[in-house]
Amino acid sequence: MFFSSKKWSIAESGLLCNFTDWHSHILPGVDDGARTADESLQILRRLESVGVARVYLTPHIMDDFPHSTAYLRERFEKFRESYQGQIQLMLASENMIDNLFEKRLNADDILPLGEKEKGLLMETSCLNPYTGLNNILLRIKKKGYIPVLAHPERYRYMEEEDYLELRHSGALFQLNLPSLTGAYGKAVRKKALMLLDRGWYDLCGLDIHSSASLEDFLWCRLTYKEILKIENIIK
Repeated sequence: MFFSSKKWSIAESGLLCNFTDWHSHILPGVDDGARTADESLQILRRLESVGVARVYLTPHIMDDFPHSTAYLRERFEKFRESYQGQIQLMLASENMIDNLFEKRLNADDILPLGEKEKGLLMETSCLNPYTGLNNILLRIKKKGYIPVLAHPERYRYMEEEDYLELRHSGALFQLNLPSLTGAYGKAVRKKALMLLDRGWYDLCGLDIHSSASLEDFLWCRLTYKEILKIENIIK
């Protein structure tokens, strides 16, 4: 039985049972995430152990990692063939909003998110806003996609009114669950709790980059109240 004053580790809480992870860097050797297939498979085995059902592999696409969708699909299919577990794997991407993204969007050279492939996971610099973000959002929607803002709690320059404007524009918000454990600092945790209290999150992801960071996350503790709020998003 849970008590509101007690904290439970992610691993023992049951929170990730039948969980869909909408944001990960598990596809090996393509960005700053898992480096080898062995590490990626280790991560997936650990996710299986806590009940995760589906994982979107969302490698970065930005100037530092300008991989084409064809290349990423090839790497994904090769990796999926090597995985013999029970988790359903899907491919999408995390798109940095920059000049490269604008070119890729115009060319329809992108990897959307979701069963109907309508979501577009995107991020900006955590420190500085991208000039013309609202215009980009409009162009994304005109292309028939739904903008999904990755880890909005991590953008230092955003305040509550900025988030509200984005919500009114039709953007969805994806929570990084490690934000609630303090993985990115107290200020990010505070913002994440604010957005969670407002009911502004639509999707959750672990944003895992390594087996070590996953293990650290799984043994972090949350209150029963926080777990219930997260479950409302997951379900």
